[in-house]
Order: sequence, then C-alpha cells, then structure tokens
Amino acid sequence: MFTGIIESTGTIRAVSAAGTNKTFLVDSSLAPELKVDQSLAHNGVCLTVEMVGEGHYQVTAIAETLAKTTLGNWTTGDRVNLERCLHPSGRIDGHFVQGHTDTTGTILEKTDQQGSWLFRIAFDPKFAPLVIEKGSVALNGISLTVFAVTADQFSVAIIPYTYQHTNLADACTGDAVNLEFDMLGKYIVRWAETSRPGNVL
Repeated sequence: MFTGIIESTGTIRAVSAAGTNKTFLVDSSLAPELKVDQSLAHNGVCLTVEMVGEGHYQVTAIAETLAKTTLGNWTTGDRVNLERCLHPSGRIDGHFVQGHTDTTGTILEKTDQQGSWLFRIAFDPKFAPLVIEKGSVALNGISLTVFAVTADQFSVAIIPYTYQHTNLADACTGDAVNLEFDMLGKYIVRWAETSRPGNVL
C-alpha cells in the first residue's frame, strides 16, 4: 500500500527483454535503503525489487503490467517517480494507493500558471464513474486532487515542490501517464453493479 507521496526519482540505466517481460536497472539514491523482495512504486506501479547494487537496483514488469501502463515505453535515461510502501506508523499524507494502475491517460495540456502548473488529462470514458470533482487520483504515482471533470477529461494543479521533485517537470503534451483511481470508489461502483436486481453479490 502506498500514499501517492513521491519520495524520490530514479533514472532508467538499462532495459532488457526476456520473453514477454521487461527488466529495468534503475539508478536511485534510495538503493542503499532497499532490500530484495521489497515493494516499490514506479510511476505508481508496484514492482518487486529483485537485486540491489551500488546505487542501483533491478525490477521486472510482466506482460500484464506492460500492457496496462507506460512501462513498456521506458527507455534508458527516463526519470521515474519512486515511493516505498506505507509504514504502519506513518502518516497518510495523500490517499490510499495500491500501486495497481487502472489505465493510462494522455496529457492534453500543460500550462505554466506563474506559481503552479495545470495539467489537463484525457482518459477512457468507461472510467468516468471513478472520477469525481475534488476527488483523488494517482497520476504517475502522485496523489492529486482533480477538478473540471468531464466524461473523459480532468485537470490537476501541480505546486512548485511537486513539479520540481517528480517527473512531471519532464512531461510534455501528448505524453501518456499512469492512472490509478480511488480504491474506495472502485469498490462502491462494483457493489452498485453487482447489487442490481438479478445480479448475485
């Protein structure tokens, strides 16, 4: 479980393929604090640390993950947002994030508002019931509040600290981003769908 508060960024050092999987070697200042089998969110995607070296570590994404996220497009030199899993005694400064990306969205607009940045994001309208005004979404693993919601778009405002300490500073119009919608919203929608007359819970 994560909270969507990015701790650091890492840089993709190398990418290799084995069958339908892709393995990533990541340079990160967090490496000395990591251990094998630890869960680590990468742009909001939970991956298991397989190896830790001097200033770097290794993770692998399987076909299902590559198909539903932006990880399949990662190349050497890309910067990714990193968050370690939530410690039971820690504060939840964002919202509950599972690290299970639901879909990808597309940056339609990135506007410098002289003190913050506005991002306009397009997403598949089938997820519209999970996006509410002033609700939460994890965008590349970052816990953000959405506004100006329509059936297939929403906006988020990025404060300078978040912009400077995540890979949103590298983002451009047209880029794909990972989206994870609020877990509680997903359970409510599922309950509503399965509790209709004729359906079995």
